[in-house]
Amino acid sequence: MKKVFQRGLLGFPLGVFIGYVITIVISLFFADGYYSPCVPTLVDEFGSEIGAVIFQTLLCGLMGVSFSAASLIWDKENWSILKQTAIYFLITSITILPIAYVTHWMEHSVSGFLVYVGIFTAVFVFIWGIQYCIWKQKIKAINKKIDERT
Repeated sequence: MKKVFQRGLLGFPLGVFIGYVITIVISLFFADGYYSPCVPTLVDEFGSEIGAVIFQTLLCGLMGVSFSAASLIWDKENWSILKQTAIYFLITSITILPIAYVTHWMEHSVSGFLVYVGIFTAVFVFIWGIQYCIWKQKIKAINKKIDERT
């Protein structure tokens, strides 16, 4: 439980940072030279931009806490990679989907939900694949060093 708390503490500022970087990137491509810290419908819902930004920032921090704490799953060496992946995906999905809904990052419709789930899944699979390849290479290098010693 101590590790979950420690990772969660690290995850909050990391989640806020990643959320902030994403708003910058989105603004670069879709805001015609302006900075757009959150979607206009969230601003309308809160009645002010600062209220919407504070709300979104807190939720990005919460998302960071969830993703960081859930990363302890990868330390479960007695679990298969399939089980680790499935549980991590489930935890992060349960966290991100409601947050995406209340922050209006997804359209409030069945098709909007399905598109968001599809994008999240694609990004998850892409990042997972990269991490898998990196770790596979690291393990190969470790095994090579072990073979050289014997």
